[in-house]
Amino acid sequence: MVRVRSKIVVFAITMAVGLLVFSRSTQAAGKTVYVGGSFALTGAYAEDMAAMLAAFEDYVKYVNVTKNLAPWKKEKWPADITIELLWRDDQLQPGKALSIYEELKAKGMLVYRVGSSPVAIALKDRLMQDGFGVPSSATGAYIMEPKPGTILTYYPIYTDAVAAVADWFKEKFKETRKPRVAYLTADNAMGKSLEVPQMKAYLEKLGYEFVGIQYVPLVPTSPPTTQVMWLKENKVDLALGLMVNPGSQPTVKEMVRLGMGPYQPYKMTFACATPSHLPVFAEAMGKLGDGFVVGGGFPAWDDQSPGVKFMTDLQKEYHPNKWVGHIMYMGGFIEVMTQVEALRLAMQKKPLEQLKPIDVLNDGFYQIKNFVTGGISSTPLTYGPGKIEGVDKVRVDQLQNGKVVRQGVYPVHHIY
Repeated sequence: MVRVRSKIVVFAITMAVGLLVFSRSTQAAGKTVYVGGSFALTGAYAEDMAAMLAAFEDYVKYVNVTKNLAPWKKEKWPADITIELLWRDDQLQPGKALSIYEELKAKGMLVYRVGSSPVAIALKDRLMQDGFGVPSSATGAYIMEPKPGTILTYYPIYTDAVAAVADWFKEKFKETRKPRVAYLTADNAMGKSLEVPQMKAYLEKLGYEFVGIQYVPLVPTSPPTTQVMWLKENKVDLALGLMVNPGSQPTVKEMVRLGMGPYQPYKMTFACATPSHLPVFAEAMGKLGDGFVVGGGFPAWDDQSPGVKFMTDLQKEYHPNKWVGHIMYMGGFIEVMTQVEALRLAMQKKPLEQLKPIDVLNDGFYQIKNFVTGGISSTPLTYGPGKIEGVDKVRVDQLQNGKVVRQGVYPVHHIY
């Protein structure tokens, strides 16, 4: 009886081990691979992150169904591998984001993403230590200081975005005197990140006369009349800032009321970096906002580029009655395309069951060269060890006749 029980126990253990090995080998055989990460679906960026998550969902479905990567790409996704989207709401809380990261890493994720400065700062060192490549909508200079980590950008940092606008404006400026420039920026950490010596030095090197700084509340509760009038009194030609749309829209409205702007009696231009998404601004302001400029943004939904058509077609096919119009859908699309491409490239070097995050970083993300996004990003993306800024040029757009009009692309100057 003892021998029988012993044999039963041994048999049960053998079966359990066998099932475990079978389960692991089935997972590792290339049947499922994860993309995604943490999204701040609660908090200040909830609308942005919801749009980005929708883009992840749409692209994952597209690749799983078609095994294609994009209409303009010849490469195929492996037929025997299913992509699964794995995500959590980090609620814009670094502590919660840390626990989510550990949870998802334990589930076998090989790529990751973060979407806010607090979370990116909290996770930067850990992500680099664990070897994760991390496309991110957080583009502060902290991801490059004191040395570049493994958080990857696909649109320029704030200082580079407004520096591109300065390049564009100087190119258009026809007077023989030096153009006068000032900061008109949000009164918070983001807005004040313009105030690095390197930014002012670049403007002066470019031939500007720096006049000074004015601050506007992140979300003004009253028109910023004093700040705007200061620009006029100090004969400013170009005002540069970092604002979100709830700040830039009332600021421009006040400028128009006071007769200030490219098409107003007092000629001056106001420009902001990417957080003042121009397609969002255009929808809210229409022709009233004509002349406003944004550096480092995405194209509008009526843009004729292949990437915009691709995203539009997918939305019409997958959820025709639920259009996701927030422009950060495009950011999410770039992120998930990049994660999938990194995995595809890494699997050309090693089978999926052998891959670790560091392999996907080195043989995937760092091998992405001239990666075409269909015109969604300012330029095709290129990454490598120490090169975490995907684009090397900045898109500059201006609102004209209520429409987003591309002005060109200008070099990234690495101002931080």
